[in-house]
Amino acid sequence: MSDWRVEEIPWDQQEGRMLRQEQRDEVDARYGNDTHEPGTPPSADDITAFFIARDIHGVAMACGGLRNPHGSTFGSDVMEIKRMYAKPQARGKGASSAILTVLRDTARKLGAKRLVLETGNGQPDAIRFYEKHGFTQIPLFGEYKESTFSYCYAINL
Repeated sequence: MSDWRVEEIPWDQQEGRMLRQEQRDEVDARYGNDTHEPGTPPSADDITAFFIARDIHGVAMACGGLRNPHGSTFGSDVMEIKRMYAKPQARGKGASSAILTVLRDTARKLGAKRLVLETGNGQPDAIRFYEKHGFTQIPLFGEYKESTFSYCYAINL
């Protein structure tokens, strides 16, 4: 399936909350606990834009958001990707790529020159996805600097 309809929704909209909860549940299972997020969790107060991708039936299957990085030395022209997630049945079918394209376009429109993100060593599929899309590993930044399981990535826009 290659036809995804991506739309911006409010952070606290129900479909977005459900996708983010599925993401948290999956990541908790991968790490065996719920204390694997070294940084400040995203919230309605700091997410600049949040998107979902719908399949041809209108079902929300993937999500991702943008915020300005907390606790980093980056300038205002850098945005951080948060809560990228695709339901297992949507993986490898373009949903995450559709979200990532919209995140990159939106970040550019908002004046960003660079995107950064954090993922973990328990998420090799995410690492492969970001590297496939041109992200390169960078030193740990901001609140992730002391993490023993984080990997940080960036791409210039």
